[in-house]
Amino acid sequence: MRMIKSGKFADKKILLIDKEPKTKNDRTWCFWEKENGFFEDIVYKQWDKVSFLSNDFSADMFIAPYQYKMIRGIDFYQYCFKEIEKHRSIDFLYGEITQSVIHKEGITIHIDGRMEHFDYATIFNSIVPKQTQIFGIINLLQHFKGWLIETPIPAFDPSKAVFMDFRIDQKGDTRFAYVLPVSPTKALVEYTLFSKELLPDEVYETELKKYLSDFLQLNDYRVVEKEFGVIPMTTRKFSFCEREDRYNIGTAGGMTKASSGYTFQFIQKQTDQIVDHLIKGKPLSKIPAMPNRFIFYDKVLLDVLDNKRKSGKEIFSTLFRKNKPQQVLKFLDNESSLTEELKIISTLPTLPFLKAAINQF
Repeated sequence: MRMIKSGKFADKKILLIDKEPKTKNDRTWCFWEKENGFFEDIVYKQWDKVSFLSNDFSADMFIAPYQYKMIRGIDFYQYCFKEIEKHRSIDFLYGEITQSVIHKEGITIHIDGRMEHFDYATIFNSIVPKQTQIFGIINLLQHFKGWLIETPIPAFDPSKAVFMDFRIDQKGDTRFAYVLPVSPTKALVEYTLFSKELLPDEVYETELKKYLSDFLQLNDYRVVEKEFGVIPMTTRKFSFCEREDRYNIGTAGGMTKASSGYTFQFIQKQTDQIVDHLIKGKPLSKIPAMPNRFIFYDKVLLDVLDNKRKSGKEIFSTLFRKNKPQQVLKFLDNESSLTEELKIISTLPTLPFLKAAINQF
């Protein structure tokens, strides 16, 4: 979409390969932003007030100049493909990729049992390599199931989003719910946890029902849509540039923040830089990676969680209790200064984070 909008790539042939056409509302992206973003036209709902809830600290927080924004998957797909289909230089290929081989003459892709050969091309890959167990590497998963529910009578305050609700039973992990009201009678309710293993599907369903009943006092509702997602939270290194004509993007290119799972806005920054470098003829290998100090912060937090030095509930409660929400969001966006970061770090419990820092260092 950025290549199209720039108007600089009309003479280039572009091939998009995906497993299947995108026709379902299979996911929701939520993120915070100060300005109007690249996909502002399809922001479904936004809030300038968010709630943080836990047993020992709860608050409604105004986050201006930030807005917490929601984009629905189906709106994103329809918006993008409506534009993409106007351009004859862009082709589509659907199927399961089992192997890809790069050689001097180009690339050969094994897809759905057949081989497709393409002459020399610059390749952008977003398929994440399978996770492997390596000594010293922390591998957690952020996994979540969400229901878009509708109630017969008003049950939600659409002026604010529940950003994190840690009042639910943690069961030894980091578990929270969030509630994104789009109207007084409709909201997306998600059950999220950080752990090493996924849960049986019926457990997510049971926990969602329990949350709606125990904390929202809702028993009369209709589930309109369901979604499920898994995001890697790992100290494993992902590289953007494999060689001068092959690049990894998105999660595969290191754009998922390891300590929180946030990805959408980091992808926006990365794709903006890629297109800018392509237009200016600058080597893509010169695009700066995520700053090392933020990678280290993420590793330390994952070490704290993985070794149960402190619970996620305690950590996030402390962050939002002792810091302005804008500063926390800026920190989570990797846009804070070193001075601001040291101030935030000083509000966290010293001993568990010091032990984790030494371990990761």
